[in-house]
Amino acid sequence: MKEYNGYLIDLDGTMYRGNKVIEEAPSFIKKLRQERKSLLFLTNNSSKTPEQVAKKLTMLGIEAKPEEVFTSSMATAKYVKKKLPHGTCFVIGEEGLFDALHREGVQITDNVECDAVIMGIDHQITYEKLAKASLAVQKGAALISTNSDNAFPSEQGLVPGNGAFTAVITVSTGVEAQFIGKPETIIVEEALRVLGTSKSETILVGDNYNTDIRAGINAGIDTLMVFTGVTPFEQYEELPIKPTYYVKNLNEWLS
Repeated sequence: MKEYNGYLIDLDGTMYRGNKVIEEAPSFIKKLRQERKSLLFLTNNSSKTPEQVAKKLTMLGIEAKPEEVFTSSMATAKYVKKKLPHGTCFVIGEEGLFDALHREGVQITDNVECDAVIMGIDHQITYEKLAKASLAVQKGAALISTNSDNAFPSEQGLVPGNGAFTAVITVSTGVEAQFIGKPETIIVEEALRVLGTSKSETILVGDNYNTDIRAGINAGIDTLMVFTGVTPFEQYEELPIKPTYYVKNLNEWLS
């Protein structure tokens, strides 16, 4: 088995499920630290700041620092700053997205006359917000979205995700969104810059084939699939492109 110096690690389904830690996760991270591996927690969740994510991980018994967290909001903010360094943006989202945009110095406006509409998950979504986003895009604003997840699990079942809200704007305007989060390569490329390791020495660890593993495949880095979350082991044989490695749980990788 190849040695890796850098680890990009998914959160929900890999480190925890909801508010419950996955049993093998703390020892996995502890072992990586003992071996002096570089690691970055990589999540499509755009609603939280890195400080909030690190605090949750720590409360679950997983040592984490804010600078070891990279979210789809952070990747989106960096992308927007590069593409529209002096642009104004109408934003739908929560604290994590607004915080990331502010840190990158992106100018936020409530005006439909803007350069881009940026969308992240918003649990207080309203018709008015969607209408303003649609009008802005019709006036020529670019449509940029943190991630394409159409649904995500809740205690009651699957509920609409950011991809579903973004689709409302696409359907009403005919304009396709530029997605940033997994499985797109943009978030992986940005994360590698933060992690500081090359593609050849980095592995992406995740539970969701359609987001995590496909992100690694699309970006050209090795992948480790763990069957503690979204994609069940029974589907492995049907996967069109197999992950580089797979384990039933993370203890198998450490053994």
